[in-house]
Amino acid sequence: MLNTQPSLLWKSTLIGLTLWTAAPSVQAQSASASNSGAAASATTSSVAPAEPSTTLAPTALLEPYPALEAQSWCTSPIFCAGEILTTVELAQLYPDSKTFPDKPTRYNVSTTVQAFQALKSANGSIAVGNLENWLDQYFTPEGEELVAATIDASFNASATPFLQNVTDPVLKGWIAEVISYWSGLIRETNSSALCGVATDCASTLIPLNHTVVVPGGRYREVYYWDSYWIIEGLLNSGLASYAKNILLNFMDELSLYGFIPNGGRTYYLNRSQPPLFIQMLSLYVEFTNDTSILAQALPLADAELQWWYKNRTGSVTSPFTNTTYEVARYDVFINTAPRPEGFVEDWETVNLANPAFNASAALELYSELASGAESGWDYTVRFMKDGLKNISDPLEGLRSLNIRQIVPVELNALLAANYYLLADLNDQYGTLNSTAGNVSARADLYREQGDKLKAAVLDLNWDPEKLAFYDFNTTSSNRSTFFSAATFYPYWLNIIPPELEEDESKLFGAFAGLSYILHKYNGSVPASLVYSTLNWDFPNAWPPHQYIILKALGNLPSNVTTTSYSTFAPANETAWSTIPSGQLGLEEADLPAQGGYGGGNRTVYNSDVITNGGNISSSEPWSQVLLTAVVQRYIDAAFCSWYSTGGSLPGILSQLPADQLNVTNSSPSNTGNMFEKFNATDIDAAGGGGEYTVVTGFGWTNGVVIWAGANYGSSLVSPTCPAIAVSSSNDTVNLFAGNRIL
Repeated sequence: MLNTQPSLLWKSTLIGLTLWTAAPSVQAQSASASNSGAAASATTSSVAPAEPSTTLAPTALLEPYPALEAQSWCTSPIFCAGEILTTVELAQLYPDSKTFPDKPTRYNVSTTVQAFQALKSANGSIAVGNLENWLDQYFTPEGEELVAATIDASFNASATPFLQNVTDPVLKGWIAEVISYWSGLIRETNSSALCGVATDCASTLIPLNHTVVVPGGRYREVYYWDSYWIIEGLLNSGLASYAKNILLNFMDELSLYGFIPNGGRTYYLNRSQPPLFIQMLSLYVEFTNDTSILAQALPLADAELQWWYKNRTGSVTSPFTNTTYEVARYDVFINTAPRPEGFVEDWETVNLANPAFNASAALELYSELASGAESGWDYTVRFMKDGLKNISDPLEGLRSLNIRQIVPVELNALLAANYYLLADLNDQYGTLNSTAGNVSARADLYREQGDKLKAAVLDLNWDPEKLAFYDFNTTSSNRSTFFSAATFYPYWLNIIPPELEEDESKLFGAFAGLSYILHKYNGSVPASLVYSTLNWDFPNAWPPHQYIILKALGNLPSNVTTTSYSTFAPANETAWSTIPSGQLGLEEADLPAQGGYGGGNRTVYNSDVITNGGNISSSEPWSQVLLTAVVQRYIDAAFCSWYSTGGSLPGILSQLPADQLNVTNSSPSNTGNMFEKFNATDIDAAGGGGEYTVVTGFGWTNGVVIWAGANYGSSLVSPTCPAIAVSSSNDTVNLFAGNRIL
């Protein structure tokens, strides 16, 4: 059962369920994945179908595993917790746990299950070769339920209006290329591959009524929070109808389920993701002035907030003011088995522990793992117990997850902003529709809820001494000391501590840690400053975070962002000296080095100067200096990693020679990768770690590039990419040397 603290009274409770605890031998996998550039091009939105493959002999026998207890929200005998899923996943015939759950069956469920049972010998064991044959015969390739949709014939990426404001010709051509990638990411349901009543075949896809835009790679279906940045990109690309289709699909899911699942598969139906639907709706209405969607959308937006209130909200009493607040958390409390899409990783985390977990502890950890996925930050030291900093074994770190006892700063800031936005949208709808009813009273109630959550964030999450927002940990009844990109969410969402609105030196202090990070590392801003090999820790730098930081900087009050950067960060002082004591949670000597993570440090930068940041003058206002640096770093990272994996622009930029492409595991057939994450220490490298190989595609990366081009195109400069080593003698070549720019 949930270990409830006296000040923590959650509305949701765990259901007492038993869980098998046997731990049969299985080859352990590292939590980190390949960090090499994939061979897929930037327009590739899915991976090639996987064939069963194992180092085991076909005659090798797989011993029976105890069946996992069925879960009420996931009942398929094939793709949900049970004997078949356990057997296939732990045989590790596919390198990615997500592959099997994404394969539709060729025949009805009964026939498929009976054929599996027929594989068993008298003692229940199954020969590896027989299992492979069963998979080939009874399942179709993963992801066939969605097919590429033909984009609007009038779409012309190069004619996107904002490109006229992008002054650098290389960037203008490249951003136009990125805009064209939407044509490879738009999908529609393939009815012929879906499982109808007549055949009773099985698929995990949640069929949707409108086109979707997928992130790319293994993410071959719609995803919830990814779609916010995809919509930003679509709107700025002149593809508003596809943005609206995403909203309509989410509205269908809200009508059907009462919430928006993590992604477009039935194995996601026990969890959501950061609630960005209202933010997306507001973006769309503001950009298009299409208010016709509001009549249907507003009640469903309210339903989503009610879902978060009923299922993810509880009472916490502040140790700072003795005030009790109702705040939200990530809490997938009905998860009692490995996630199907991360089965092997979850199973190993729980079952290879030494000492072994008992049934109750195993149930808790499965819920923690699913809750981490609901946060979108799967996974990070940020959500571990005991203030862990650097960990030698990521699996041991995951076994100490404590996310369900944490009040996350970004979640509650986001919900507060959602209430305010929903109030504004109701007011707008009421103004336009005389028959809308008493929307004013409804809007007042939303603002009241927003005020309560805003007060909670400013009390529980804001540290007035360190001048930063942190998570609140109910286990310790105190704020965390873990500094992460989540600290910038409140500024984006109009939650700014009053003392900062009146004191520019304090406001700079709140961003002094960011200033230091830009001095120390040559890439984009990392998710955290702790190296753990986990997906959402150093050195990984994520596109959504760059967007949020830029929004935060752009949202600061103009009357307290006027002083020059050099005044607050003099050239004769180190950047570290400007940071409020304890803000970053680590001593300077304990921070990761600039190089040595995922092959970084190809270029050495001056540690006391913000470099690689475009046209910057220290005499400019400090917020503008930081903003210019962040946006240019992001553009540099996305561009240089694309170029170093085969990108080119006809008549503008030639492709790199084959010997240099070989360094990034690419070839002349590559046309450039748009990665989902980047390396904070290496401007042209993808991020790494996590549960899967680095993904290309990529929806939110494209979206943030396009948004940045639309909003900052006139100030962006041509990226300066690091040299690529082409031999063991450390000879290097300048990416832009000679005639490679045509």
